[in-house]
Amino acid sequence: MNITPPDACKTWSRLAAHAETWHGVRLRDLFGADAARGTAFLAEVPGVRYDYSRQRLGAVTLRLLASLAEERGFGEWREALLAGKPVNDAEKRAAWHTALRAGNDAPLEVKQALSKATDLVESIRTKGQFKRIVNLGTGGSDLGPRLLADAFGDDRLEVRFVANADPLDLERALQGAEPASTLFLVVSKSFTTSETMTNAQAARRWGGKHFYAVTANAEAASKFGATEILPLWDWVGGRFSVWSTAGLAAVCAMGTTKFEQFLAGAREIDFHFARAEPAKNIPMLMALAGLWNTNFLGAATHAVLPYAHALRLLPAYLQQLEMESNGKRIDRAGKPVAYATAPVLWGTEGTPSQHSFHQLLHQGTQAVPVDFIDIASDEGLSANLKAQADALAFGAEEDGYPGNRPSSILFLETLSPGNLGKLLALYEHKVFTQGVLWNINSFDQPGVELGKRLANKILKGEA
Repeated sequence: MNITPPDACKTWSRLAAHAETWHGVRLRDLFGADAARGTAFLAEVPGVRYDYSRQRLGAVTLRLLASLAEERGFGEWREALLAGKPVNDAEKRAAWHTALRAGNDAPLEVKQALSKATDLVESIRTKGQFKRIVNLGTGGSDLGPRLLADAFGDDRLEVRFVANADPLDLERALQGAEPASTLFLVVSKSFTTSETMTNAQAARRWGGKHFYAVTANAEAASKFGATEILPLWDWVGGRFSVWSTAGLAAVCAMGTTKFEQFLAGAREIDFHFARAEPAKNIPMLMALAGLWNTNFLGAATHAVLPYAHALRLLPAYLQQLEMESNGKRIDRAGKPVAYATAPVLWGTEGTPSQHSFHQLLHQGTQAVPVDFIDIASDEGLSANLKAQADALAFGAEEDGYPGNRPSSILFLETLSPGNLGKLLALYEHKVFTQGVLWNINSFDQPGVELGKRLANKILKGEA
């Protein structure tokens, strides 16, 4: 598979020359000259529609970007990802998170783990032994389950999440709880993650009596005293693990039926990603537009604005997914890159964001590409969202709004577990596609480890 740098590809220099022709092009003029632009730059799957007509690109741009993907060997990389081949070359293993939501086609070990998790959750939600569930994890063992539980949790159980080693986080999660009716879920692939194990030990000192573990280190979990142990596998990266047993707390919060719908939605996107042509392939289009903005239009950041309170945690989830995956300056050949990789991702829910930082989006000195997440069933929120997207694109020069600022809209027909599964899978495949285009490994995180090593030295008095 191709691991040459992208700026050595012929299409890269063609894209750079093409970008020069876009300096004076205005989105207002593009829409004025082409009444069909709003429908031409559109792709959809059932339940989700991607409108990128307000991106500063055209048909020629898309053809060049698709040509770059072909030159980078994208098709071969995609096939390897979906087949469970070792695309994580740094650690010599697969990144096979799609197998976690493959339904009847999932590996037997995944089916067995899901069946066990389902049985445990049904017991927890019906017997009433536990009044509070406390998830002890960090990073991918926290952000994904927390997002799901916040979006779709019901009133059957009180589910809390603790990710910070600051004792106050656990203290607040345990306010009003009783040890006899509190279940702790310790989620750590290695069962050595410092923040998670610090909180697990503190929970035991508090008087915790009930611990379940989700881990690849069953021996350590058993020694700790976990009475139920669910497996994780080395081919599941933390930030891609919400589909696995690592999502146990979310399943407790939302129930097994909603979780199965969540998995099924992602599975639909996996099929779409594998089969759709580039011009209609939503994750590819998201990736190509992002690369165009980052590498050829000079965007350094990217905002994600979900216009739904239930998705208020989505930007935090995507921050880890994108920046820990592609925020790297060393390529697959071990050489420093000479081009930008992942932009800084940030954002929060709309409409509160309109009273926080939209001033910068509209009139700041840097253009910030935006992904708006729209729930079509809420007309009031949709109207606010479309107004913001139009104002960014078209501006009002007489009032000091320059416009010509790129954005895309991801429309969800309804806010459902299935559609959220589709949304998260779209971003996962976008991240993978950009990793291929930038020639970086999206599935390791060496920058995370350095800080941990230095912190341990400081604690031991060695630094």
